[in-house]
Amino acid sequence: MKKFYYLISGGLLLLILALVIVSPVVTTEAAVKKAPPKPTLSQIIAEVSKTFFKNSEMKKEPSKYGGSIPYSHLEESPYLKTLWEGYPFSKDYNEDRGHYYTLEDVKSTKRLSPATPMTCMTCKSSDVPAAMKKYGDAYYTLPMLVYQDEFKHSIGCSDCHDLKTFKLVVTRPAFIEAMKRRGIDVTKASQSQMRTYVCGQCHVEYFFDPQNGKKLTFPWDKGFDPENIYQYYEERAFSDWTNPSTFVKELKAQHPEFEMFQGSTHQKAGATCADCHMPKKTVKNGNLTFTIASHQWTSPLKDMSACKKCHTKDANYLMERVFYIQDRVKAAIDRAGEANAETLKVIKSVAAGTYDPAILAEAQKLQRESQWYWDYVAAENSTGFHNPAKAFATLNKSIELAYQARLKALEAKK
Repeated sequence: MKKFYYLISGGLLLLILALVIVSPVVTTEAAVKKAPPKPTLSQIIAEVSKTFFKNSEMKKEPSKYGGSIPYSHLEESPYLKTLWEGYPFSKDYNEDRGHYYTLEDVKSTKRLSPATPMTCMTCKSSDVPAAMKKYGDAYYTLPMLVYQDEFKHSIGCSDCHDLKTFKLVVTRPAFIEAMKRRGIDVTKASQSQMRTYVCGQCHVEYFFDPQNGKKLTFPWDKGFDPENIYQYYEERAFSDWTNPSTFVKELKAQHPEFEMFQGSTHQKAGATCADCHMPKKTVKNGNLTFTIASHQWTSPLKDMSACKKCHTKDANYLMERVFYIQDRVKAAIDRAGEANAETLKVIKSVAAGTYDPAILAEAQKLQRESQWYWDYVAAENSTGFHNPAKAFATLNKSIELAYQARLKALEAKK
């Protein structure tokens, strides 16, 4: 009996040892068998491309402002023609249709003239880096109407990616140069920083530097706030054009999304442009399931999955909060714009009669600054949402300066 007991015990011991030794191998093999298949690079590119081509869709809803329907801002806000008298924007200013149509739209705008430099093409085509390499700095002074047919492709993969490694890369020199002047080496940026930098190379305020062959330049040397940029332009005695009726040397803001985003709540929380405008998508392709970043660059309101990553409230509540901000910013934009339009009419009336030139010059300077602050917010494509505090503060300053300019102009009248 004892012998049988020892045999049984010994057998159990050997079985336990065998299980201990063999189990990890069995588990590992099972895990390998259950590991999901990985997509190939071509499969990933194919799915990303599907989202990219959605940029061709023209739909405003559910957005209330902006969108991709090319309606005329001049018809929507008639005061714009007064603010931009003598400048090409007074002829044609439509809502943009997005990245897919950049090349088509820049070629067809009525703002082009024989004097328009190729600088205007810089963020409209993925053929630009090759043209810059071909022509060097002379690229910026080429007449756009003569050379525009060399550009065949709108915004594409190579504008933001190294096509060999697919890593994010800044391809426009102006951004690299502006950041370098601020002591930042873009080539050493983190992946998170690059998710904003690749957008910031185009979604910015810029000017064609007359002191440097009309080279595209970002005016960030003093900072990103509208006051910093205004001071930068003041020190360079720069203006985009002179109003033919009021003789004010005006500034035209472009689309300072990158600048407006600086110091915002979302930026301080660590969000990047891509986090909100390129939400993650789960793709199912046969037995494959994988995640990609959507390349349909549009308002998060059209796909609030990006918002839901951080915000626990339901989509309707979040959308209402966006509109709460945008409705009030849009109303303030119009108040500031109309205030400037009225001020320009007063300056025009005074300038047509007898006046004190020194006092009128003060009025003109105040109006120039006021219009700059209005345009900084009006030209920015979020209707204030990227940074509500900065938007309201900037518009309040614009309105105050517009009234100061008007009073000063009346003081100049004799």
